[in-house]
Amino acid sequence: MAANEWGFASELEEVSGAIAIVGIGDADYTKASGRTTQAIAAQAAERALADARLTPSDIDGLMYIPFSGDQLDLAAYRAHFGTAQEMWVSDKGGGMVWAGSAPYEAALAIRSGRATYVLNTFAVAWATQRPQMVGGPGQVHADDLYKQNLEVPFGWFPQPVYFATIARRHMFQFGTTPAQLGAIAVACRRHATLHPSAIMRHKPLTLDDYLSSPLIADPFRKEDCCLISDGGAAYIMTSLERARDLPGPIIEVLGVGVGNSTTGAYWSQQGAFTSTPQVFAAPGAFAMAGITPDDVDVLTCYDPFTIVSLMQIEDMGFCPKGEAGRFVEGDTLHFDSGKLPYNTHGGMLSHAYVLGIAHVIETVRQLRHTAAAQVKDARIGIYGGYTGPQASTLILARR
Repeated sequence: MAANEWGFASELEEVSGAIAIVGIGDADYTKASGRTTQAIAAQAAERALADARLTPSDIDGLMYIPFSGDQLDLAAYRAHFGTAQEMWVSDKGGGMVWAGSAPYEAALAIRSGRATYVLNTFAVAWATQRPQMVGGPGQVHADDLYKQNLEVPFGWFPQPVYFATIARRHMFQFGTTPAQLGAIAVACRRHATLHPSAIMRHKPLTLDDYLSSPLIADPFRKEDCCLISDGGAAYIMTSLERARDLPGPIIEVLGVGVGNSTTGAYWSQQGAFTSTPQVFAAPGAFAMAGITPDDVDVLTCYDPFTIVSLMQIEDMGFCPKGEAGRFVEGDTLHFDSGKLPYNTHGGMLSHAYVLGIAHVIETVRQLRHTAAAQVKDARIGIYGGYTGPQASTLILARR
């Protein structure tokens, strides 16, 4: 299979400079809390509204994820806030890849006059719901007929096993080492210890700690794997013109890209086994933004496992393919390294498992210069979203 035959880039209209993110909010990040997903999402929405100094009636656009069925949809929004205004509604929002592509859909809606202020939310209560799930979030994979018949019987399940296999292939092909994966886990944990709402803020991690941790799915240790938690986040978007009338620095959407894998979530069938669809998403986003990877001050990426971080760093162009292991060694990813500050809130490995939307919140905070682990003079930040079938690249800039 040729290098580019396993996926493709979505064709997107130009939206650079069309909208800005003007409000952000986190729900409480916890272990099992007993809360519902909608209650968590509503708390995040309340805090985003307060941050933007808007009221629930000001919101006339609502975005949430295209599956799950328990998110803050239109009925839940109206019930919680007691509103009745007409709203543009889209299920092309939420977390994961959509946390990065939602601004594109919102920009089109705002440009066409279908919405003025668009709220994107996503929440999970998976720590609370975990006893009812097979393999935790692996439930959706356990329910897939292809996986039930052709992967699960051979022990290829759930997600830690998928990505441990990919990590082992990356090691074989490029010489990547456990210590290099550990450098990612250590950087994220250091950032989490500086973040007041991170689940792992009181649990520091050294590289020696990482290397002495037992294997759970060779070559993975538990520190290579994301957390399971309750939590959520929300952000509000509007036109650049309206953003100028709101408090705080303007954080504009500079570029968006979306990449697709033709084999979806069947990683075993993907021709480029050690790549992500970021190879198709990132070039379009950089072109739309008119920048290069060298211009980026802070990077956040959807990080279910350390190897996914490593591959996305390569696939987005921050180093050549196969060289990310050497690239991330030492303090490269630390917020105060002056190199490539990465997941400065701790990511899903150490902050909370809310599937990427908290990464966008952290990127905005970095560009506002209000982050806990603040990157000096940060002006351009990127979120890399991922699901397996798709990846998104969202480029934000402080005006």
